Amino acid sequence: MKLQLKSVLMLALMVCAAWIAHASKPTELMAKNRGNPKLEAIVPATFGPWRQLQQSAGQVINPQQTELLESLYSQILTRTYVNADGGVVMLSIAYGENQSDGLALHYPDVCYPAQGFKLSGGANSVINTKYGDIPVRRLQTELGQRKEPLTYWSTIGNRAVQGGTARKLEQLRYGFHGQIPDGLIFRVSSITGNTPLAYELQAQFISDLLDAIQPPQRQFLSGLL
Repeated sequence: MKLQLKSVLMLALMVCAAWIAHASKPTELMAKNRGNPKLEAIVPATFGPWRQLQQSAGQVINPQQTELLESLYSQILTRTYVNADGGVVMLSIAYGENQSDGLALHYPDVCYPAQGFKLSGGANSVINTKYGDIPVRRLQTELGQRKEPLTYWSTIGNRAVQGGTARKLEQLRYGFHGQIPDGLIFRVSSITGNTPLAYELQAQFISDLLDAIQPPQRQFLSGLL
């Protein structure tokens, strides 16, 4: 009799746990409250000392297969910019409306080597702006003679995060409020063997871009108001 009672209690607990998990599963897409932001409209073709260049084939690399990109991201923007001094920065932004576990962002640390690039260096860093600090990751990548230092960050919802643990915690924070956050990867890179100069140029590009857009768009791209 005691064994039967124990089995019934265990079954009841399992049913309750399953119900709680189902009831607490986030269902509201945060992206729906953003007013359908368009990367093409948010990022100006000309700002500060920068103007968009017509891209030559294969210049801006998205190191993922087209099918994977289309399944992971709602929008992808790739552009090349040049400043008044001739400095060139390549921009890639990949935005995903649904940052649940199966559709999480894919990071350059993994994607670049998967497409044949060699990572010759990498470190976490911070870019200081007048609006606050952005936690970023910087990588030194090589493909044959092509040396491409890059800077990137990712956002989950309205916050820039660094690392898988921070990403998961932010995802859970939204989940507790019934929301499925959106997210993006913002990446800038330069083809040059002068890595320090590339990082300096990229930081200036980022600062100039944040100056050129409105607070809601700035928060959307960087987590900063």
